[in-house]
Parts: sequence; structure tokens; C-alpha cells
Amino acid sequence: MDSLRLGSYTFSSRLILGTGKFSSASAMIEAVRASGTQLVTVALRRFNREQLEDDLFGPLSEIEGLTLMPNTSGAATAREAVKAARISRELSGSPFIKVEIHPNPHHLMPDPIETYEACKILAAEGFIVMPYIPADPVLAKRLEEVGCSSVMPLGSAIGSGQGLSTAEMVKLIIRESNIPVIVDAGLRSPSEACAAMEMGCEAVLVNSAVAVARNPAAMASAFAKAVEAGFEARNAGLMPRSGAAVATSPLTSFLGAAS
Repeated sequence: MDSLRLGSYTFSSRLILGTGKFSSASAMIEAVRASGTQLVTVALRRFNREQLEDDLFGPLSEIEGLTLMPNTSGAATAREAVKAARISRELSGSPFIKVEIHPNPHHLMPDPIETYEACKILAAEGFIVMPYIPADPVLAKRLEEVGCSSVMPLGSAIGSGQGLSTAEMVKLIIRESNIPVIVDAGLRSPSEACAAMEMGCEAVLVNSAVAVARNPAAMASAFAKAVEAGFEARNAGLMPRSGAAVATSPLTSFLGAAS
């Protein structure tokens, strides 16, 4: 499978995994390994070297070939997100930052204005900026213009399992974008990840669908296969849609002669 390029980094896997909601750190690590992912996102509050039972940085950093992408989850303003990003880079050494700014805890929708302001600052400071955004083509283009390395529109609300409810808007973002478009949030099943790849996304980010599955490691593996299948299908060229049935084996003349 062709490489995914984000900033100066390349990844053979196009599945990005979140690390929240797992029943234990060991279950999370097992899922990360099973997924084959090379990029995981971790909340700043899980970088805790003083309380090892609540620390994810240590266990994740021991996985060979894995890159950490800290996120600004919990930030309600651009100022808070920028501060969290700077601390995260100092702690992890990673240039990646997933910008998440959702001030309303009831719907967790990303704030487009604060997100734009934070991304503009962080991109100028040399971060590989990966913003979580509403499925807004105008915002996506503005974020590309200020130097973001990708845009990550939601498929549906965080943790909702409602799938690709924003599919038509995501398609518009893909059509206009010159940077990778990565669906983030709301996916429930591997088939939805496959559909996102078929429509033109360069990767998908999944967390809840894996973390709360009965068998997280098995679900992570299933998502990895679906992402790869969707990407390969898109490159192979999907057949065009037709409004009417089209025979795969047209009637031949000898059938007419026999009557």
C-alpha cells in the first residue's frame, strides 16, 4: 500500500488509533499492536511519569516504529490548545499535534474559530498540525492555507457510532484539498472505515469503536484490514453507478435463433 505522507513523515499504515476509553493500558497496547498502526494520539493528561499506572507515554514509546501524536483534548480555547501543544512537544519530543478544541461538553463539537487561531500559531511554530474540525469545506481550505499538514473532519459526533453522517461534506473537502483528509470520530464499524477510504480519504482515526468492542485487539485488526481494502479498491477504480440494470452477459444470437 502506498505511503501516507504527513509533513516530513511517511507511514505505511493508514489507520490512526486513539488511546482513550480502553478498559486498561494493557488492552490498549494489545489493540495498538494488532492494528499495525504507526501513529497514535494521546491526551496530554496521559503523559504522567510520576503516576505510572495512569501513564501511557512510557508503554507506547516502547513499541518499535510507533509515532506519538499528542492531542489538546480538554482545551476550550486557542490559548489553552497552544499551551497544551507546547507542553506536549517538550514531554514527548513529537512534532505532531492533534488540535482538539470543543468547549461544550454536551455535544463535543469542535470550535471552528478557536481551532483556526490555534492552528495558525502552531503551524508557524513548526508543528505538524492535524486539526479535528467540523465537516466544513471552507474551514478546511483555510486551515490548509495556514500550513496544516492534514484536516480531520468528523464523520459524526465523538463516540456516537453514527458513522459517516457527514459524507457529502467530506467529499467536498476531499475534492478541494491538497493535503490529506482523514475522517476522525463517529465511526462504528470497519465497513464505514472502508467507505471513507473508497470516497477518497487518506486515512481514518478510530478510538471508541475499538476501545469499547468486546475484543478490542480483534476489532483493531478488522479496522486495519478494512482501511487497506478501501484504499486498494479506490486505486483499482470503482465501477460507475447506473440508474438501470446492465446485463453482465448480453443475450447472444443463438438464443434468438432457437426460438
